[in-house]
Amino acid sequence: MSGTEDLFVGRADGVVRLRLNRPEVGNALNPGLIAALTREVEEARRSCARLMIVESSGRNFCTGFDLSRLQEETDDTLLARFVRIEYCLQAIKNAPFPTLAIARGRAIGAGADLFCACAIRWILPGSSFVFPGANFGLVLGTSRLAEIVGAATAAEWIMGGATVDAQSALESGLAMKQIGYEDIERAVSSETARACRLDSSTHQSIWMAAASARSVRGETGDGFDMLRLIASASQVGLKERIASYRTASQSIWPVTSP
Repeated sequence: MSGTEDLFVGRADGVVRLRLNRPEVGNALNPGLIAALTREVEEARRSCARLMIVESSGRNFCTGFDLSRLQEETDDTLLARFVRIEYCLQAIKNAPFPTLAIARGRAIGAGADLFCACAIRWILPGSSFVFPGANFGLVLGTSRLAEIVGAATAAEWIMGGATVDAQSALESGLAMKQIGYEDIERAVSSETARACRLDSSTHQSIWMAAASARSVRGETGDGFDMLRLIASASQVGLKERIASYRTASQSIWPVTSP
């Protein structure tokens, strides 16, 4: 594998396999990891990839933004980070090839949004999801979640601060299937074979046609999502709101996660 210390990258036969590799902090997204993810998505687009897989090292898929150095941030630097992750999530959502997320353990905040941005979503036993951004006034990923599970369910989860367990994720369609840890490589091989069966041009054309049927939001919807995010994150006191929420909910914003 290549990539960076925080993001392992494997490439073979048009399949790009990305592994978040910050297990000591629950694979929380620091600026370097967000930048690396974005670069790999853009490179996969340029190279006409057939499939991109997003997975993780350690016990958790992704526990959201790495805010362990929150004291060094300002409202403006936090806004810039949120904009960059939204840009990355939109690039994944709109990729002209299948994107597969394999979640394990906890997926929190931007980590849950990363899972939602992928078109094919698998979970391992014991996975759970939390969407806490609204607790500090942030609107990030709401439309993508609603597109998957419906507006009412998305609003219920976000406004109620729900922890979505594996069974609820499967029943709602947030997750498409659950696989065992021992079945990961076999399931990935099967998905890879499907992605490589047709010639490249036909594969991409069929995928994009199917994707357009799945989503009626398109670029206009993406633009509104970005505007909503910027408007919510631009409210004065973002850093203070996040700090207050972290203090009240240390289990949601862990500094470390073995």
